[in-house]
Amino acid sequence: MDTLLHPLTSSMAKRPCPSSAENPMLPSFFSQMDNLLLSFLSLSDSSPPVSLDLSFDRLLESAPSDADQSLLIDRAHNLGSLLLRAANRSARKRASLHNSIAWALPPDLTIKVFSMLDSQSLCYAAATCSMFNKCAMDPLCYANIDLTTVVPKVNNAVVSTMIQRAGKSFRSLKLGIVPGPTSSPGSCQPLVYSIRNSVDVSSFSWNDKKTRQGKESSILTRSCLYPLSGDNGAAGTLLRRLHLYNIERMDNASLCVALAACPSLLDLEIVGLHVELRQTLMSVSSNCHLIERLFFESSKTGRDDSLKSPTCVDLVNNCPNISYLSLRGFKLHDYKVRILVKGFRKLKYADFSTSYSISGTFLRNLGSGFGGNLLEVLILRDCMHLKEVEVARFLTAVLAGDFKFLRYLDISNREGLASEGDWYQRSYNSSIIPLKQVLEVRPNICLLAEFPSEGCYIDIDHMFDSDVNSEISLPSQLSSHTSDGSLLMSSSESSYNSDQGSGNEEYQVSGFVIYEESSDEVDFLVV
Repeated sequence: MDTLLHPLTSSMAKRPCPSSAENPMLPSFFSQMDNLLLSFLSLSDSSPPVSLDLSFDRLLESAPSDADQSLLIDRAHNLGSLLLRAANRSARKRASLHNSIAWALPPDLTIKVFSMLDSQSLCYAAATCSMFNKCAMDPLCYANIDLTTVVPKVNNAVVSTMIQRAGKSFRSLKLGIVPGPTSSPGSCQPLVYSIRNSVDVSSFSWNDKKTRQGKESSILTRSCLYPLSGDNGAAGTLLRRLHLYNIERMDNASLCVALAACPSLLDLEIVGLHVELRQTLMSVSSNCHLIERLFFESSKTGRDDSLKSPTCVDLVNNCPNISYLSLRGFKLHDYKVRILVKGFRKLKYADFSTSYSISGTFLRNLGSGFGGNLLEVLILRDCMHLKEVEVARFLTAVLAGDFKFLRYLDISNREGLASEGDWYQRSYNSSIIPLKQVLEVRPNICLLAEFPSEGCYIDIDHMFDSDVNSEISLPSQLSSHTSDGSLLMSSSESSYNSDQGSGNEEYQVSGFVIYEESSDEVDFLVV
């Protein structure tokens, strides 16, 4: 016992590892060390701790000076730390060996499974054991990076680290704040989120609530996409899918720089970003010629009137492969929508929900000839100026045999359809729309036509008196319900209703990051 604590020769500080032939004294030295350690570890657990204390006290008393006593105490601390680290290292090695034997899957299949996990689950798996950590570091596991969260938890450094780990396997990036588990991209439910006005934190844990206190915006900034254009755009060149949700600090310049670095992009989804529709589509048209899916939801419903006809024409000519087009919440005019729908010869999915100025005239003769005849899904939900007569004409064309591939149609409107003469006059149960006839002739079509009860339409004059520029809404002001359960927009939610015109006026050209373990700021731990 006492022998272990006596200072050893200075050669023990950093001993080399030569062969036994070079130094014949090494085998005997190692044997002595092994015997000492074995003797120490052979002590019975039932031995009273006081025996160690007494032994150490005797050693201190035998030391000739105070400096020697201090040296002995330091030596005890160092040896104890070394022994603890050696035990932990050996335990990890044994656990890793056990896991590699007990784990049924070989490393390549384990990597394949890990590549199917979302990024946060992948980080959790990597933290369990060294074998999983090694598999989780494979670039294939980061080919499809999903850093979407319900509350802000991810910063720019995490994005950069994930992209670096992906390397040449990088294919997909999902980033930002998604309102909740009930919302899914592509659904009719709005995905626009603002920390200021629309998050119910009653179900969040205390840590989630604490991280939100005093924060008015996402941790992500406009530079979060810079890794795509860095290193001569190496990462952006590989990217096929880019989904961005409610990154409040993102601006047009940063987004356009990112899109310019993604010439192979096939799928672009933008929700709740404070970027202009025209500039974004111009950037897509100029840089993303292979794009097939475009989903864009405005952060301010009905206020973005930036899109021009030349931009629509350029998009149609430069991106002919688009088969999925969703422009939700923009102030679109019928002639612009017609350019898009008729121009994309491969278009199968079209969603213009909550588009303020659409009256439905773009639907006329849409199913004849090229463009529009391949439509399988058409969503015109809650288009304020959508007229019942145009819907009736469209469904009559369906009965006549047009739109043979159509299988899903949504013309629901929580404020009713607009009448032909005056959009103030709303239609809640139109008799001229042949809904039953369409369902009988085309039973394969899923037709949604949900309208509120008559007389439940929000008072127009009261709506116009509201402050349309207000971005802060109280929960009690967000919605009202009709007698049949249909949801009506309140004055604060449907602020775009203040424009009394139909909107179809005559066209005029116009590195790695270090995180503190005690911090609950970021859940995506870099392991």
